[in-house]
Amino acid sequence: MVSRIVRPLFGALVLHVFFSSGLAQAQAPAPEAIAAARELVETMHLNDQYNAIVPGFIKKFKPTIVQGRADVERQYDALTPAIIDVFRQRVSEMSDAAALVYANNFSIDDLHALNEFYKTPTGRRLLQKLPTISQEMLVAGMKFGRSVGEEVQRRMIEELRKKGVTL
Repeated sequence: MVSRIVRPLFGALVLHVFFSSGLAQAQAPAPEAIAAARELVETMHLNDQYNAIVPGFIKKFKPTIVQGRADVERQYDALTPAIIDVFRQRVSEMSDAAALVYANNFSIDDLHALNEFYKTPTGRRLLQKLPTISQEMLVAGMKFGRSVGEEVQRRMIEELRKKGVTL
């Protein structure tokens, strides 16, 4: 049961890193770039951000896993603290992954500039709001995905019926 819950949540966090930072490139970054990216990750307090959004992810995925089953809901609720604990114990792995993504996608000068930006009042406000923004974007993305999925399904059915396919 734990792995059925943890895997989708971890996958969502990984997607968050990649979509908020860009996809990693194949070539290994220079050690200076990794160092600058780690400094940026520290300035951004990514560990704190990940720790803040994990409970929201768990809450958002609950209906998908529970599917209205009271016994599963009780088990899910009972397992939630353990799941959060697993994420928190391993959050540094996500920060290391984020540093690699940033190092692969930005020059050393860009990383230093981003680091300086996040030290400004505007940068600090952005960092404070990122967990909330991330959760809201997850909800918006899920809503958008359902909407687009329904439209695509409807259009495919219409087109297949026009071609004589019985559904």
